[in-house]
Parts: sequence; structure tokens; C-alpha cells
Amino acid sequence: MNVRRSVRIVGPGRAGGAMARALADIGWQVLEPVNRSADPTEVALDVDLVVIATPDAAIADVARAIEPSSTTVVAHLSGASGPAVLAPHPHRAAIHPLTSMPTADIGALRLRRSCWFALDAETPESMDCLESIVRDLGGRSFRVDESRRANYHAAAAIASNHVVALLGSAERVAADAGVPIEAYLELVRATIDNIEDLGVADALTGPVARGDWDTVARHRAAIDPSELELYDALVDATRRVVDSSTQRESSLPPRPTDS
Repeated sequence: MNVRRSVRIVGPGRAGGAMARALADIGWQVLEPVNRSADPTEVALDVDLVVIATPDAAIADVARAIEPSSTTVVAHLSGASGPAVLAPHPHRAAIHPLTSMPTADIGALRLRRSCWFALDAETPESMDCLESIVRDLGGRSFRVDESRRANYHAAAAIASNHVVALLGSAERVAADAGVPIEAYLELVRATIDNIEDLGVADALTGPVARGDWDTVARHRAAIDPSELELYDALVDATRRVVDSSTQRESSLPPRPTDS
């Protein structure tokens, strides 16, 4: 029989609120959250898990303000930091949901839809607690240690935030053709499906994959000059995908230099 675990959230914003709601939905005992105006000194008393869901810059200060408990796991939700920032607590852990949580309600739903979690912990007890969260939510996990957190989080920013920036460029370029961004979203979804089914390299289509530099040149001539820096950077990034899949620099015709 599973033991009902208890959790207290410090910082019940979008991420903290999402975690609280998701855990409550699956039977965890979610205690009263602690907001920024409350005294956090005793929040680790008589609870299995404390989750610090504050902005990254505040995590260490909040952790130091909480009186340590010999039995309570203290974790944060940051993707960029590891457990060390939670000193002096004995059972330190980091659990980062690899999903977008624009609101607490949407985040709670996504946390329960086979979400991936990046875990790290400094004691067996704290890792066991994290793994029970993932298991109870029906999620999947991998471990990222302290020295690789920045790499991991940079990849998350590229995969999420930079995609939004990329589609912002697509929206502006499409507007010049009188086409709304909504018309391209099914293409984006199909591309994601292709990556899932085939992998990054085999999902690649388009002029760079074909070595069609005449079409690339027509693109460059048509789009607003303010979009060229990003477009050129992405053409170069696309060619890296092609080259890495073939392992031959001569796999494509050379790209002509700009005159």
C-alpha cells in the first residue's frame, strides 16, 4: 500500500501552483502554500517534501531561511541549478519538469501527461522522493548532475523559448505574403511528429537539405533585411544537421558567397 506523502510549496506561482495541483490530483497531501510575505522558517517541519518554486535568484536565500529538518526533503524546480544551492538542508534535490507551464492549470495538466523530468539528488532518500513524484504522475525521468545543468537548461531554452522566437520571425515574414501564422502551425506540428518518428536528421526537408541554394538566394532577396541575420544563422544550423548526418563536408554543393 502506498504511503500518502505530504508536500508544501514555497512560491505558489505558475510552476509551484501547477505542481501543487498536479500532486493534489494524484492523492498527495498538499499543505497550505507559502507566499513571499510569509515567514518560511518552519515550513520544513512535519512534512515529507518542501518544494521551493521561487525565481532562480531567490532559491538560495529562501533555502537558508528555512530551518533544516533531518527527515524532510527540500527540492527546487529550477532547470539551471542543482541541489547544492539548497544548503544547509541534508536532503537536497532538484526536479525540473521539461514542459511549458504558462498557467498553473495548464501546467498541472501537462505534468500528468507523460511529462519528462530532470532529476538530481544528494541522498538516496531525496532521490526516492523525486522518483515517487515522477512515478505517481505517470511521468518519465533522467538524471542531470550539477556539472551538466547549464547544458541541459540551454537545450530546454533552445527547444522552447527559441522556437517561439523562430515562429515570431515566421509570422513577420508570412505577413508580407498576406498569410496568417495559423496557416503554418500544422506544418510545425507535422515537423515535430517527424522528429519523434524519424529523428532530427531524417526529419529534415526543404532547400538546404536538397542543396538548392538558388531557392535560398530567392528567400534572402524576398524577406525583410531585418530578418536576414536570423535566416542566415538558421540556414547554417540546418546545414550542420545535414553534414552531421552524412559525415561528409562534400555532401552538398558549396553555398555561394553573397555578392
